[in-house]
Amino acid sequence: MVDKSIFREFQIDEEQIEKQVDQALSTDGQDDMLAMIDKTIGNLNPGAILLGTIVNHIGDDVIIEVGLKSEGSVSASEFDDPSEIRVGDSVDVLLESVESDSGLVLLSKRKADRIRGWQRILETHKEGDTIKGRVTRRIKGGMLVDVGVPVFLPASQVDVRRPNDIAEFIGREIEAKILKIDEERRNIVISRRKLLEETRASAKSNLLADIEVGQIRKGVVKNIADFGAFVDLGGLDGLLHITDMSWGRVNHPSEIVKLDQGIEVKVLGIDREKEKIALGLKQKTESPWITAEQRYKVDSIVKGRIVNVTNYGAFVKLEEGVEGLVHISEMSWTKRIAHPSEMLSVGQEVDVVVLNVNAAKQEISLGIKQLAENPWNQVVHKYPPGTIVEGTIRNLANYGAFIEIEEGIDGLLHVSDMSWTKKINHPGEMLKKNETIKCIVLSVDRDKQRVALGLKQMTEDPWVRAIPDRYLPGQIVQGAVTKLTNFGVFVELEPDLEGLLHVSELSDEKVDGPQDVVKVGQELEVKILRVDTEDRKIGLSLKRAQWAAEDADQDGSKPTQRGGLDGAAGMGTTFIDTAMFRRPPVRTSAPVEPSSESESGDGDVETEETAQTPITSDSETEPEKDGPADSDTEKSEKTDQDNDKPTETW
Repeated sequence: MVDKSIFREFQIDEEQIEKQVDQALSTDGQDDMLAMIDKTIGNLNPGAILLGTIVNHIGDDVIIEVGLKSEGSVSASEFDDPSEIRVGDSVDVLLESVESDSGLVLLSKRKADRIRGWQRILETHKEGDTIKGRVTRRIKGGMLVDVGVPVFLPASQVDVRRPNDIAEFIGREIEAKILKIDEERRNIVISRRKLLEETRASAKSNLLADIEVGQIRKGVVKNIADFGAFVDLGGLDGLLHITDMSWGRVNHPSEIVKLDQGIEVKVLGIDREKEKIALGLKQKTESPWITAEQRYKVDSIVKGRIVNVTNYGAFVKLEEGVEGLVHISEMSWTKRIAHPSEMLSVGQEVDVVVLNVNAAKQEISLGIKQLAENPWNQVVHKYPPGTIVEGTIRNLANYGAFIEIEEGIDGLLHVSDMSWTKKINHPGEMLKKNETIKCIVLSVDRDKQRVALGLKQMTEDPWVRAIPDRYLPGQIVQGAVTKLTNFGVFVELEPDLEGLLHVSELSDEKVDGPQDVVKVGQELEVKILRVDTEDRKIGLSLKRAQWAAEDADQDGSKPTQRGGLDGAAGMGTTFIDTAMFRRPPVRTSAPVEPSSESESGDGDVETEETAQTPITSDSETEPEKDGPADSDTEKSEKTDQDNDKPTETW
């Protein structure tokens, strides 16, 4: 039943109401209603994107009405900016479930945004297009960029030169080229590098056409290496080398420039073919070396600070951009410095003397020892030649010994000045390190800072008087074989004194080698042929001593000449005719025929003129041989055959 009084109370036309009811219940109306119901039910399936309205914001939850029997909840973190969430705003959300355990509808704004964004990108962009987005976070191999949907930006495609840390791009808005769109996997790869290269290619052409040497250009530091910095001039990078950053010392380019710093530089060189540009920063100001020679006079004393210490010296900063070198040899007159760090350290303030200035090479030679007087000026007067000094052996070398005669002053005792008669191969044979000895000063060279010392000069040269007086030509002396050579035998007549017994003087018979006749250590009686005080040589003969012994046996008498260590006072004068002690006459170039006296059995005395072989005591090369001086004809012919052998220089 219908209470028609209600129609009258609200002044509603009853006929009009009945007409509308009949229309709604007709067949056509039923069809429209069914279509609306189908449409509504279809939109409420999970996975559908719905337009909802924010009805409340409680903590981290945003309540959204989507026209269902209950509201849905979305986390505030799914909004780009949670602070801008407003009740009443409309948002697109994805229906994930009609009803959850909590009784609310499960919704997702983030998923709805991605689906809408993906559809929008496919409709508006294609591969090769430029797209803008914000870098959100770093992932393995690159970064994610939000362009409506997350897209992948590989680390190698971030910049023209891969940055040290790509994380510095997080949060920045960038432009990039779309490299690839994978619709099946809903994946997009973009490249910022490709966009930059295309932009730079155009700018590079304009730059190379316009740039000239000497121009001042603005740029941005894009990369820093140990050797310099690369500056982007707008399309092309130029190299600012570390040596062109400052007139002063630069240990690393980071001391002068920073990444992304804007600077003005001067163009130093251009290679258009290789597309290389050399830049300079210090060239914007005048070089301090232009007036260095006027400001730093030779022999002037200046102050500076040690900035670097090397093995060979120390660098002193005199002013910004001007440094000088104190070589290790210019640090002390007398002190032996193994390394400059023994005297100087980085940061130390020092006074130095200017020794030389070369503005062209930007070099200044400095000295520290010149601040004090050169002690070698006094050495010349303090130690004149002939002065006997006492010192400590500081070092032994192959050629001699260094003896410290006072602090910082060393003298050299050469091996040739250690003994008059003994052959010294190494100073260690006579001396020991740290041993104290007395020497005589031979010479002083102030310029080269050298003092020559002598040890043998402390005694008289035995070759002046002692040896010529003790060993006379014609004497028979005893000695021991010390060494065998291919040209003869060395015979020790007394300690440190040797004579040479030439191979031709060993025997009447032909001798192939000295070892066939004598042995090392064998005691021999030999005859002195010659004593050469100038060349310090003593020539000996074994066969002539044997001749004399044979002649004595035939006459029944003893040999008439004995010398060396055989007699009294080592001279053997008991059996020597005093006439034999006369000095031998000067040797002449013309051969002397043997006299009848020399042929007699009275001693076979031979003078310098008749000596066959000049032989020395301190050399091992074969001497030249004179002609024979034998009295016996057969012996003379034998000697002549020996003399035909090749001789060696002695």
